Amino acid sequence: MSPRRNRPRGGAASQSPLPRDESGMRYGLESTESWQGEEWAVRAVGGGAAAKHYRCPGCDQEIPPGVPHLVAWPRFGAGVDDRRHWHKACWNARDRRSARLQRSRNAPRY
Repeated sequence: MSPRRNRPRGGAASQSPLPRDESGMRYGLESTESWQGEEWAVRAVGGGAAAKHYRCPGCDQEIPPGVPHLVAWPRFGAGVDDRRHWHKACWNARDRRSARLQRSRNAPRY
């Protein structure tokens, strides 16, 4: 009996592609989408890479650590402070959501 091979045959061509979410978007890679007459860079963040609490601008709910989500920012003329973390469903429904959400007095602003 010959020993078992632990490496796949075929070299680099047979390596698995980057992981994808349910919609087919690759985690960690940017895509460009247009919204409100502006180009936006959108990046999917996997659950393992989400280490902080964020506030989704679409639903004004908290995104806890470990939850996969999207990061979006204007493509041109934007800095690090312009990045926003969205739930995937909220980003897909961004045109149907109101722009001005009302927070209660005691709601955190992060």
